[in-house]
Amino acid sequence: MVEIGAKEVYELRKRTGAGVMDCKKALQESGGDLEKACEILRKKGIETAAKKQSRVTKEGLIGSYVHTDGKIGVLVEVNCETDFVARTEEFQKLVKELTLQIAAQAPRWIAPEDVPEEIKRQEENIYWEQLKESNKPDHVKQKIVEGKMKKFYEENCLLEQEYIRDPDKKIKDLVVEAIAKLGENIVVKRFVRFKLGEEDEQ
Repeated sequence: MVEIGAKEVYELRKRTGAGVMDCKKALQESGGDLEKACEILRKKGIETAAKKQSRVTKEGLIGSYVHTDGKIGVLVEVNCETDFVARTEEFQKLVKELTLQIAAQAPRWIAPEDVPEEIKRQEENIYWEQLKESNKPDHVKQKIVEGKMKKFYEENCLLEQEYIRDPDKKIKDLVVEAIAKLGENIVVKRFVRFKLGEEDEQ
């Protein structure tokens, strides 16, 4: 078995936020490879988070952000299971990051399932219309439409958007990471984004 030192454990803990014993086990499992250990912990975190996502969330915080020029403002409600977790620095940081994301990227909905069916149909019809003159077979057109819908969700749904601080990560990954670290279910309940002089954008 590979000898794992405190330095490696500390480094992994700093990068993932996982507990000391979990970090040590992941490093042993990966043969001391830090990147592989990160991946092992990430997978375990996602599995743990998935199990927690059916739990009831009645606590949490309402986060707010007003841009320095006073022309964009955001309110977001993020729920968790206990007031104890709501008061943690990690949870508060997540809420703050979500307000900044909403201010910068102007999502219209939280998740794809929140998009009204009528709007989904309209979008799909537009994409099919664009392909009307194309000689591509129908199954290829279908794939293209699905790809365009995926892009539509990535642009308009908060959880599907690329995280402004790390484009390799989606907002839903950020939430899952917080669930894994804090050990409670976390749900983005609702948000509103105001821009001076414009109608309600949601």
